[in-house]
Amino acid sequence: MNKILVTGSAGFVGFHLSKKLISLGFQVYGIDNLNNYYDVNLKKDRLADLGIDVQSEGFLSKAEIKSTLSNFRFRQVDLVEDQKLDGLFNEEGFDVVINLAAQAGVRYSFDNPKIYVQSNIVGFINVLEACRQNKIKHLIYASSSSVYGNQEKVPFSEDDSVDKPISLYAATKKSNELMAHVYSHLYDLPTTGLRFFTVYGPWGRPDMAPFLFTKAMLSGSPIKVFNNGDLMRDFTYIDDIINGVIGVLQSEEKSGGYQLFNIGNNKPVKLIDFIKSLEIACGKSAILEMYPMQDGDVYKTYANIDALKNSCGFETTVDIDCGLKQFVDWYKDYYKS
Repeated sequence: MNKILVTGSAGFVGFHLSKKLISLGFQVYGIDNLNNYYDVNLKKDRLADLGIDVQSEGFLSKAEIKSTLSNFRFRQVDLVEDQKLDGLFNEEGFDVVINLAAQAGVRYSFDNPKIYVQSNIVGFINVLEACRQNKIKHLIYASSSSVYGNQEKVPFSEDDSVDKPISLYAATKKSNELMAHVYSHLYDLPTTGLRFFTVYGPWGRPDMAPFLFTKAMLSGSPIKVFNNGDLMRDFTYIDDIINGVIGVLQSEEKSGGYQLFNIGNNKPVKLIDFIKSLEIACGKSAILEMYPMQDGDVYKTYANIDALKNSCGFETTVDIDCGLKQFVDWYKDYYKS
């Protein structure tokens, strides 16, 4: 298990995971379509941090780029390009695939549903087929806490029913779990789905609350607070997420079958308390604009992480105050604000 493909390697989680895998000595091949859902320059800067020359002619031509780091290579590939994906698998002989590429975001799916079907369903079936044809030893893929919808029972457990999604994004992620189950059952492809719970931290996505709220606070602009602040989220710091993924990768229980795990902090935080912590980290008070609940939003996320603890010893170590300080420090440095 030396050669790993990371899809979505220019994304938030994919970047951090690639960096960790490289530091552990794995041979890492990253791919990403570099779409413009949010600022492409942020994605390019992540790749630059991984030693990729994003200004090179090869990068612009979508050819493979070797990193200044000896065990990382990158290529711009979209998962819907099945022939390119198949060719890459045939050429490289990957041992493990970690699929983090997806069209993210809940509300964006209201106006752009076809993008989610193409990226999250068509793209995922292409990954499954490539894994099957090339006898990949283990496919690890990103699911989401959004599959739980607005269920009232907490904490959320992997055994709970998740047949009532309230966004198309959630529906595509649940579809991924079902598709993976079929491939594990029919073709003996070992698959592990990870339901991520509200990941945040340095290099995070600009469409998420930590980024949006920090930007607004530091510039003196108001922030939109939905459901009058009466929301709870199981915010999970990026380092804890990455340690969990690495734990699954290295777990001896990965040898076969279908697995599904929550990966969260197991400590939900009220939105108002989150804002207070962020005010301390920013050194500024927030200007609040209260709004009703948004369509597609869930009231609470709360991960039961017992299964992941039992499987690979997963534990979280970063609380919300420390995590937000790390994020704000990165933001101020990156944006010189």
